[in-house]
Amino acid sequence: MSWLKTSITGEEPQPYVEPESTPRVKDPVVPDRMVIDKAANRPFLAYKAYRDKQQKAHNEWLERQKIRQEKIARGEEVGPEEKDPTEPKEVGIGGLLKFLLYFIVFGALAGKLLTGSYTWNYENRLTQLKSYIPTDQRLFSESTLAKFDGSVPGKPIYLAIDGDVFDVTNGKAYQPGGSYHHFAGVDAARAYGTGCFKTHRTHDLRGLTEAELRGVNHWKEFYTNHAEYKKVGRVSHRPINPASPLPEPCKPPKEKKNNEKASEEKQDNESKVKGRTVHEEL
Repeated sequence: MSWLKTSITGEEPQPYVEPESTPRVKDPVVPDRMVIDKAANRPFLAYKAYRDKQQKAHNEWLERQKIRQEKIARGEEVGPEEKDPTEPKEVGIGGLLKFLLYFIVFGALAGKLLTGSYTWNYENRLTQLKSYIPTDQRLFSESTLAKFDGSVPGKPIYLAIDGDVFDVTNGKAYQPGGSYHHFAGVDAARAYGTGCFKTHRTHDLRGLTEAELRGVNHWKEFYTNHAEYKKVGRVSHRPINPASPLPEPCKPPKEKKNNEKASEEKQDNESKVKGRTVHEEL
């Protein structure tokens, strides 16, 4: 609290004098000088002790080197040359790779612990290693895909479903005149779900029911796992205008059919009741 007293009275505080009982050690730099063995001085003292130890080890190595050279000059056999034990070790490529490996493993484990994901929930091409494996797959435009509809002899036949393009050349049904030729050269994903093979030859899946979407996924897995059909790439579609109308269904929904049927039955029943009433009146 000396600063408080100084600010009030204006008197200079008494200089601090270390008690004589405080432990002291030799100053490693200035001979015949003692310094206080306190926490602030210990890092410097420890470093000086380390340097002295290193210097001693280096001097001993130099002496061994001198003895070795003398033996060589006399023609005596000597062992392999000893490296300087105090020489700084270079990290090298091996050490750098080891550091990177430890860094990656530590980062992955920390991500799993903190976020539940080894990649810190960061999904991109760096985590999708398959994207760096060379393949024979390609990206098709819609106009390019249309050229593989079987109209050119000798050219493969491709179809697409939900963006994935498959080679179905071995399927007779996809040849010109075949029962499924309307699927060739186009992404008719919607038709696989709705069954409207002529009017729904589009990749637009808006408005489909869960059952219809399951149908699309079923056929996509069918082509993916087929023994004779092979995935050859992806097709890049033009963006769909959200305001554009949905494709018209080729058949009325079941609910509409049921309602129409119920309405017809109701009308028939009313007509019968009315006829019976008129008959009774007559």
